[in-house]
Amino acid sequence: MPIKVQNNLPAKKIMEQENIFMMDETRATTQNIRPLYIAVLNLMPLKEDTEVQLLRSLSNTPLQIEITFLTTASYIGKNTTLSHLNEFYKTYDDVKERKFDGLIITGAPVEQMEYEEVQYWEELKQIMEWSKANVTSTMHICWGAQAGLYYHYGIQKHILPEKVFGIFPEQLVDEYDFLTNGFDEIHYTPHSRHTAIDEEAVKKVKCLSVLSKNDEIGSNIIVTKDYRQIFILGHLEYSKETLKEEYFRDLKANKPIHIPFNYFPDDDPKKEPILKWRSHANLLYRNWLNYVYQLTPFEIEEIGKIKEPIGTGSRENHGYAKTFTK
Repeated sequence: MPIKVQNNLPAKKIMEQENIFMMDETRATTQNIRPLYIAVLNLMPLKEDTEVQLLRSLSNTPLQIEITFLTTASYIGKNTTLSHLNEFYKTYDDVKERKFDGLIITGAPVEQMEYEEVQYWEELKQIMEWSKANVTSTMHICWGAQAGLYYHYGIQKHILPEKVFGIFPEQLVDEYDFLTNGFDEIHYTPHSRHTAIDEEAVKKVKCLSVLSKNDEIGSNIIVTKDYRQIFILGHLEYSKETLKEEYFRDLKANKPIHIPFNYFPDDDPKKEPILKWRSHANLLYRNWLNYVYQLTPFEIEEIGKIKEPIGTGSRENHGYAKTFTK
């Protein structure tokens, strides 16, 4: 049972061209099953590109998933048409009375600003607070991860002397963890960021666990022990060409940028980059959705009433949620 999207979403056509099975609204209504309701707060400027990137990985599951795209009301970017936003996106006010099985908060090109200087920071804080009682599990990506760690745990970031840019090998801290089940001990993740988090502060938060890291650039996957909050510092959802496009965009704008690490063969930008992270991206999202499916209640209005964390991986137990049955 594949992902369900609006019939006329442009990303749907791209998925179909790639032979990724997607379900339209008409077909979904014929299946007697409750889908997983996943909201995506898309903070990226090129929203349609991010839609395609995330839908690729979210579709690789036998579960039926219904996606709701969210945007901020306090800031409207200039890179996505208002007609697209009006047709396919909702705001916090539109969904604040709803419950969701999962929420994804994307990155945003505001990382060099203080959090409080970001135009939609108050709105984002409101959404992150709302998610604690109305979402079973929230996945934060790149700047979204830094913002989540700062809001929930007060973990600061700092600006790096040089941009972390390229495809970096990450080492598993616990190869039997539920979320990274099936990962190779070394896996690759795209990174594109000017900032890093305070790693020592992460170690002091007892409910946080680092699942994968690179000794040079720091943590990549951080989770709470109940997986209700997940923080991904890299961009496993990135397409093959994303870093290439960023590189040439920055060159054209005369911004300081180096050739993305471990990306172009022989570090030659004229050569086609090699895609080496898709399988782990698919595994990550599949594992997350599987976990959410096991934990989230069948009656969606029960979300927020779970009293104790269940199925917290190899550190405590490998069991799925027993409290609610499908």
